[in-house]
Amino acid sequence: MAGLMREFAWEESPLGPPEAWPQSLRTAVSICLGSRFPIVLWWGRELRLLYNDAWRPALGVLKHPAIAKPGREVWSEIWHLIGPMLNGVLETGRATWSEDMLLPMDRYGYLEETYWTYSYSPIRVEDGSVGGVFTAVSETTERVLAERRLQVLGALGALAGRAETAEGASGLIVETLAGFPDLPCSAILFADAQRPIASSFNRTERLPPAVAAAVAAAFEGRTAEIDELPSELVEGVGFGDRTASHAAVVLPLRTAGRDRVVGALLAALNAERALDESYRSFLGLVAEHAERLIGGAQALEEERRRAEELADLDRAKTTFFSNVSHELRTPLTLILGPVEEALQEDELRPEQRKRAEVVRRNALRLLRMVNTLLDFARVESQRLRAQFRPTDLESLTRELVGAFAPVIDRAGLRLDAELEPLPQEVFVDPDAWEKIVLNLLSNAFKFTREGEIRVALRAQDGEVLLTVADSGTGIPADELPRLFERFHRVRNDAARTHEGPGSGSRSSTSSSPSIRGGWRSRASRGAERPSPSRCPSVTSICLPTRSTTAASTVPRPALPFRTSRRRAAGSASTTVTPTCCATKRGRSPTDLPGRASGSSWSMTTPTCGTISSACSSRTGP
Repeated sequence: MAGLMREFAWEESPLGPPEAWPQSLRTAVSICLGSRFPIVLWWGRELRLLYNDAWRPALGVLKHPAIAKPGREVWSEIWHLIGPMLNGVLETGRATWSEDMLLPMDRYGYLEETYWTYSYSPIRVEDGSVGGVFTAVSETTERVLAERRLQVLGALGALAGRAETAEGASGLIVETLAGFPDLPCSAILFADAQRPIASSFNRTERLPPAVAAAVAAAFEGRTAEIDELPSELVEGVGFGDRTASHAAVVLPLRTAGRDRVVGALLAALNAERALDESYRSFLGLVAEHAERLIGGAQALEEERRRAEELADLDRAKTTFFSNVSHELRTPLTLILGPVEEALQEDELRPEQRKRAEVVRRNALRLLRMVNTLLDFARVESQRLRAQFRPTDLESLTRELVGAFAPVIDRAGLRLDAELEPLPQEVFVDPDAWEKIVLNLLSNAFKFTREGEIRVALRAQDGEVLLTVADSGTGIPADELPRLFERFHRVRNDAARTHEGPGSGSRSSTSSSPSIRGGWRSRASRGAERPSPSRCPSVTSICLPTRSTTAASTVPRPALPFRTSRRRAAGSASTTVTPTCCATKRGRSPTDLPGRASGSSWSMTTPTCGTISSACSSRTGP
């Protein structure tokens, strides 16, 4: 610029030769040319321009050179913004300050959105009047655009998880983008749809040929540019008083693995910004955010579809179990009737009686398994109902333990029963309580080869505490989280038998309400440890003894477990907490934790409901 100014014909300029300039002007020009910061001088009443090399890019390709030209002539498109400010400095001598000022400049053949931070300062001549304006200026366009575009990406990121369908996600994306000038209108199209799923254009029922061709290219994985959108698509669409450009870009939208194109993003461009590298990069980031949002919504849709399919399969399975159980009970009943009648005949020969007893015993065993499946089907369909009534729990438990005593005695085990009289009756479902106690005893017997089984029932602090302990093999620690999975069986070579479908614990814990008012179950390690991964077990069930106005019938829904594991001080601990669900009589915690062994662990449940059940199983659910 110093060379251009030396070669400039100053004699023909209204400013005159430099030798005749006021000293203040020569000093200001010297500072301007010697500085590497963008500086422009506005001199005289016409505010003629003098500037340095650093300010020269501000003129673009259309306005340079502008040496000694009037400011109104050079910056006619923004003179309504800066002219009053410059004249104000000339008249008052007061400096101004503008930060990130929007100045739409025509520097490259179109009205460009630019931002500037600058100060207009007076240059005084020797008589003290203001002869011109000194301006130190910095263009902040890139920073302002970067911040604004970052807001767009942040707004898109905030949409995560808000849409449940791909169409809903597309609508949110288009709605969000419509509020930003860099994407004044947009549309999202899916490869399997004939028209846009979501759009902020004027008319998108039928895409014009040029747009359709660009969209087809995007579906093939290529980014396409449209130089001239039909005016009916963008007419009147824009941001504030700025309208959308007739240029647009179509970007492909891919799946999460980037291996397949699922749609396209049609984006009209800001008419006041060139499609430069930073703009292209921003559009690519917008497309990536759109891909994640749409992909996430599609994943939710797919998960919902799979869940519905699984629910249909589960209902079909429940219906199958129910139907099969009913169908099997009929022939078993027809088999047991004649067998019972034959066993009552006195003239039956010993060998025939022995065969009939074998048939009766195995038919009854099969009938129990069928009844278990039927109960399980009722649990899953939430049709199993509890019959609560005041019960002498000590007598009922003594009867159940007594029925098990001969089996335990024949196996060479010791049975220690300490059943104390209770101060009052407890509201329970006797059938469910029977199932719970027998399940605990049968599992203790099945996995105890030697030693003893201890059963205790006593009143304690307003509650009834049932405890079943044994010196058996226990459950491996890694099997504890799976205790209540349907049909899961814990592998244990030391078990006496391996029969049963594996639904006993699930059926009992999910469907056998035993008390009204809640329960607590706790299992802990015994005194001996047969192996590093197994230990004897003690299972305790606490029942509240508070009275209830009347017995009732309550549905028994099957609920899932939430399990978590934690370790501290060298021991393992697992907490199993059943969830609650709403029933006709309130919220009911109905899933019960089962038998614990293998390491130190505990089970707790809330007492917030009206019914609950308890059961423990070595064989797994």
